[in-house]
Amino acid sequence: MFNNVLMVCVGNICRSPMAEYLLKDTLPELNVFSAGLSAVVGKTAEKTAMRLMQEKEIDMSDHCAQQLNTLLLSRADLVLVMEQAHLNTIHHNYPAARGKVFLLGKWINNKQIVDPYQKGEQAFQDSLHAIEASISGWQNKIWRTTRVKQRYAYS
Repeated sequence: MFNNVLMVCVGNICRSPMAEYLLKDTLPELNVFSAGLSAVVGKTAEKTAMRLMQEKEIDMSDHCAQQLNTLLLSRADLVLVMEQAHLNTIHHNYPAARGKVFLLGKWINNKQIVDPYQKGEQAFQDSLHAIEASISGWQNKIWRTTRVKQRYAYS
């Protein structure tokens, strides 16, 4: 169903890596990856993001920012973006991806995840909390159903 999930933000150093690693930690059976619309290619995640994730015992030290491209989009069953502007950009630049691109915050009133870049610790915490709530929404709507189907497939 939705086993290959692509998280997208702007630079691929704050929001999308946090979302990627949180979802990997929550549902390790999924293939989750991330990219940026204007990625800081080759850069690790922001230090504040890495520290906050480390407090959750999630290690993002191997993250390396990458640019969104057609190949990554084609590998994804589901593309989750942080802001409406990201969704609009992908629809404009990659029309073939229509139908599989959604806001990460879709299930919590289409919440947009604010970019914490260069805004301090509280902004990162706020973004992380919004990402966690958003992932929980997707998990309740999509992956809970997938897990139930997989469990009964072996019966």
